[in-house]
Amino acid sequence: MNLFDQISEDIKKAMLAKDKVALDALRGIKKEFLEAKTAKGGDGELHDDKALQILQKMVKQRKESAQMYIDANRPELADDELAQCKIIEQYLPAMLSDSELAAALEQIIAQVGAQGPQDMGKVMGIATKQLAGRAEGKAISTKVRELLNK
Repeated sequence: MNLFDQISEDIKKAMLAKDKVALDALRGIKKEFLEAKTAKGGDGELHDDKALQILQKMVKQRKESAQMYIDANRPELADDELAQCKIIEQYLPAMLSDSELAAALEQIIAQVGAQGPQDMGKVMGIATKQLAGRAEGKAISTKVRELLNK
């Protein structure tokens, strides 16, 4: 079962359980998925790799919104965003730990033959594809910069 079908099934379960927060989050996911499926230039299919990118983007948006609500002294709205964020994160693969990320990046650096900071673009191109869904782009670039400056 692909992610799109899984979300559809989970919407039904959330409706039966009368779980409003989960239902809102899942409906938001399904909306984004439907927009991606019907986007101009698409093939009418939503592959799981694209779905994971959408989910990551949604998690990032929810976290940024929650931070803005906290800064505006609106904790009740921030709590809602963070609750939806937790539901969306359930569909993402487990994130790599700092040591796992470093090991994976060292392997990519060796594979590319990167010598220093000037080769960051080569490493990032491969790393973002290989580690998609398992590490945030910002964390990848920070760790790559750190490893290449050694």
